[in-house]
Amino acid sequence: MPKLDLTSAPFQSFAADDPLGAARRWAVGDAGGLTQFGVAIEELSAGAASSERHWHSNEDELVYVLDGAVTLVEDDGATSLKPGDAVALPANRPNAHRLENHSTSTVRFLVVGKRSATDTVHYPDLGQTRVRAADGSWQLTGPGGTFIEEGGHANA
Repeated sequence: MPKLDLTSAPFQSFAADDPLGAARRWAVGDAGGLTQFGVAIEELSAGAASSERHWHSNEDELVYVLDGAVTLVEDDGATSLKPGDAVALPANRPNAHRLENHSTSTVRFLVVGKRSATDTVHYPDLGQTRVRAADGSWQLTGPGGTFIEEGGHANA
């Protein structure tokens, strides 16, 4: 297979006025046709965060820092990461996490994760849970299981 053309990788961009700040994401595994695990390159602008703090019931995640300094924020506290540092976030360990860019420069990191047919993503700071069914549909619930939203494809 030829070298991947990353300019053709599925791309998401989040504006600076997004509550999490400006970020960009390239789904490089999708560009290469990978189906068993996901691979993405993410960029966070100064002051941005990767997501709401969360943990997965069925999906492992691995983060490898490429450029810049980023802070991993978990239930147990914060850890500074620099280029070459890696973090493993195993499935079904209730230790909510996210990455935050406290620097004045853009940070880039690689994210590798399992592609489970079903998953439950827990957002303890929001009191929310997102459940993805095997057909790709998902449902977001709040405290006590109150319905918030549903959709065709999970992006958690």
